[in-house]
Amino acid sequence: MDRRNTELTKLYYTIGEVSDMFGVSKSLIRYWESEFTVLKPHKNSKGDRRFTKQNIEQLDLIYYLVKEKGFTLEGAKKEIRGKKSMLLRRKKVLDSLRAVQSGLQQLKEQL
Repeated sequence: MDRRNTELTKLYYTIGEVSDMFGVSKSLIRYWESEFTVLKPHKNSKGDRRFTKQNIEQLDLIYYLVKEKGFTLEGAKKEIRGKKSMLLRRKKVLDSLRAVQSGLQQLKEQL
C-alpha cells in the first residue's frame, strides 16, 4: 500500500494498516506517537490504536519531514510547532503535483 495513492475511505485504520501505508514498522509509528504530541490516535477498550484520516495526515507530515527531508526528530518538532500551516500547504501542493505526475505517467503508458 502506498500512502500517496491510497484513498482514505474508512473511519479508522489499525496500526498495521498505517505501517503498511508508510512502509515503516509498527514500533516506529508507536515511537513517533510518543515523541510528537500532535499525534494522538484513538484507542479502543483493548488499547488497540485506531488512526483517523487526520492522524494519518499528521503521520504523513512527520514522515515527510523525517524520512524525505532528513530532519531530526527535534528539528521536525520545531518545524511542526513553528510552521504547521505553511508546511501543510507545501505538502498538499507536493502531493497534488505527485498526483498529476502519476496521472500523466498513466496517460503516457496508455499511448
